[in-house]
Amino acid sequence: MALEHDSDVPAWWAALGLPGLIDLHTHFLPERMERRVWHHFRHGGPLMGDGWKITYEWPVADRVARLRELGVRTFTALPYAHRPGMAADLNAWTLDFARRTPGCLPSATFYPEPGVLDYVREALDAGARIFKLHLQVGGFDPRVPELDPVWAELAERGLPIVVHASSVPVPGGYVGVEPIERVLRRHPASRVVIAHLGMPEYGDFLALAERYPRVVLDTTMTFTDFAELGMPFPAALRPALLELGLAGKVVLGSDFPTIPHPYAHQLQALDRLDLGDAWLRAVCWHNGAAMI
Repeated sequence: MALEHDSDVPAWWAALGLPGLIDLHTHFLPERMERRVWHHFRHGGPLMGDGWKITYEWPVADRVARLRELGVRTFTALPYAHRPGMAADLNAWTLDFARRTPGCLPSATFYPEPGVLDYVREALDAGARIFKLHLQVGGFDPRVPELDPVWAELAERGLPIVVHASSVPVPGGYVGVEPIERVLRRHPASRVVIAHLGMPEYGDFLALAERYPRVVLDTTMTFTDFAELGMPFPAALRPALLELGLAGKVVLGSDFPTIPHPYAHQLQALDRLDLGDAWLRAVCWHNGAAMI
């Protein structure tokens, strides 16, 4: 069926026999930080070209209401730190936001700094159920010794860590498959969720998910018109994508609200892959439900 507008979304997932959607890659941040992120995406620069118009640059209550109208039953806040001294305060904000916002999965982050294990454990004690790292924005190596006990703790608990590990928007630093795979060699039980299907290094990251039993990929912005214009997904990888999705290793992500298209377009992009209703049901609900 058509997915031209957000109002089409509930009928789409209902036709699949789903109770709604689980989106493990959405963002809610403290207002000052959110304004800075939006300014960056609107105006672009060396990392982003001309930037893009943010479709949902709305007050927070309106954004939450839109997710509920869409039928997104579970979503995330996903903070990420770019310097020392930020992560603990971000965690306090996002965990409080989840307490005040039914449907929001309690989200947290961490950064290589003194005391990192202590505040990660505090976040866990406060109910954190998903973590986020952005290796490019953070500019740090995930293999550093001070993070080793954090990876071990989260692996033991089986909690998902959404990791932006690929070279979008630019290569450099500690992105690409090698740094995060070195972490996985030490902590193979880590439930790492590779953001954006590893765009544009799709093949490397799909292979990573095939090698490690608890590595998952999210669909965030992949297959959309925006992504296909500059970073198309190779047709030769579709059989692997189908297999991984049916095996529980692909989950829905959108990057809402900081996206240059309606939410419905992310679902339309998945639908037009023609990988079948079972694949869509797995990606849009069952795989995410099994992780949380």
